[in-house]
This record gives sequence, C-alpha cells and structure tokens, in this order.
Amino acid sequence: MTTPNLKKKYLKFIKKQEISGELFHNKLIQLNKFFLPFCDKLFNLYKSKKRPFLLGLSGAQGSGKSTISQILKIIFHFRYNLNVVCFSIDDFYKTGSERKKMSKSIHPLFMTRGVPGTHDCKLLYKIIKILLNKKFNTIKIPKFDKSIDDRLSTKYWQKIKKKPDIIIFEGWCVGAKPQQSKELKKPINILEKFEDTKLTWRKKVNNEMKTDYKKIYKLLDKKIYLKVPNFKYVLKWRLLQEKKLRLKSKKKAMNNKQIRRFIMFYERITKNMAKDYKNNDAIVFIDKSHKIKSIKF
Repeated sequence: MTTPNLKKKYLKFIKKQEISGELFHNKLIQLNKFFLPFCDKLFNLYKSKKRPFLLGLSGAQGSGKSTISQILKIIFHFRYNLNVVCFSIDDFYKTGSERKKMSKSIHPLFMTRGVPGTHDCKLLYKIIKILLNKKFNTIKIPKFDKSIDDRLSTKYWQKIKKKPDIIIFEGWCVGAKPQQSKELKKPINILEKFEDTKLTWRKKVNNEMKTDYKKIYKLLDKKIYLKVPNFKYVLKWRLLQEKKLRLKSKKKAMNNKQIRRFIMFYERITKNMAKDYKNNDAIVFIDKSHKIKSIKF
C-alpha cells in the first residue's frame, strides 16, 4: 500500500526534478510496479542484518542515480520509518588544488575530476566506517560543487546527527573493477590515443581500483546497477544533466563540446561496468525514454 504521505512526497520530489520539455511519465505506475516492490525486498535484506545497511548504487552518467537514490530514501522513510543517509562519491572529489598537484606530478589528465584517483578515498572510507559503526558519532559529509569544480567549505557539508538504518552510496564507478594490464593497451577514444600515449593515466586509474577503491567497495552489503540501453545515451542524458545544472545555478556549466570530451574520461570504466553488469546484486534496466523497464535481483 502507498501511504498518502509517501505518494505526496514522491510526486513533489518528481515535480522538482522535471525541467521544461522533459517530463516524468507514468509516475505512479513506476512507483507501484517497480519502486515499492524493490524497496520491500531491500527492506527484508536490511532486517536480516540487524545493523546499518550499506547499499551501493551505480550506473553511467545521466542514468538517474541521484534521482533513484532520493526516491528510495523517500520510500524507506515514509513506508518503513527508517533513517536514511544518502550521498554520492562525487562529493568526495579531491579539491582543485589537490588535482592540480596530481596533474603535475603524475599526468595532466588528473586535473579533470571523475576517474578513480580523483576522489579522497581516505576520507570516504573513514566516513563510511563511522556510519556503519554501532557507536555512532555526529559527522559531516563533504559537498562538491560541479559548477565551480571544487569542494565547498565545511559549513555547507551535510551534517549527520542520527545513526542511519540504511546508507545509500551512489556514484558512476561504485563497485567498478580493474581491468587486466593487456586490456589497457588499446585506446578506447581519441583522448586516450593522443593524450595518454604512454598509458600513464590509464595504469594509475586501474591501480587505484585495485587498492583504495576495492577496500571501500568491500564494505557494500548489496550493489545495485542501473543498466542503460547503450553508451550513446550516456552523452544524451549527460547533456540533459548539464541543462538542469544551468537552470539550477547561474554559475558556469559545460557546453556540448566540453561534455563530449568530458565523458571520454569515463568511457573505459563505464563500458567495462556495462559489460560486467550481471556481477551486481540487482539490475535496474532503463529504457530509451529514461523509464524503468524491469528490475532483476
């Protein structure tokens, strides 16, 4: 059953997400057919743990990770009265000055945020461990502003005062696995071909996934993957994301040419994750009109 409060909050949230010309279709059908049964299954898994439950949610850029995370949060709260903490790996990007140092000492491509190696893994691991601890302490989760490409000062960070029941940790590369060295040799796009000729950037990114990121992903109780039809929709939906950013903020946003280059940084790992999507605990299949087609556990 959908409670009036849950339905109201869900529709209010969806309305806020809609922008001119792009509407969410079949809102209540999506809620009743997919989100509620999905959350029922996740709730039963949470009950069996008897401790904070860490959900990893991944998918390509623009696939709807942030939106789905917030919908799950609304349902867990209003249907089961659970305290939910929700955050993105994006909020743990290293500061502009830290990435500048990496770009000088390792490779120029590390100036651009996104790939493993550009996140503050020590801080991320520390915060997740505190959230999972039975003896919970009030903590702050960082906030990253993509329009200025830098981390915000601590006064803007998300303050967590209450011990969570469920933690939703979302991000494009959450749960990503490294490739074999031989797979790195062939460039996947012009960025790798002309700007990473010695494979320095690719190898460093891959090694990061073998170490610090693997340590973080081992903490996940369950992994959810949003499966998009194919890679061309990554560009299409990433352009839509930037349109939303322009409407929300008066600050600088990327133009279409910049976005095309930007997703090249993500392409190798995104395609590798799509290839290995069956290695997740739950797969949410997204159709070409950006709606949920099916969910498989």
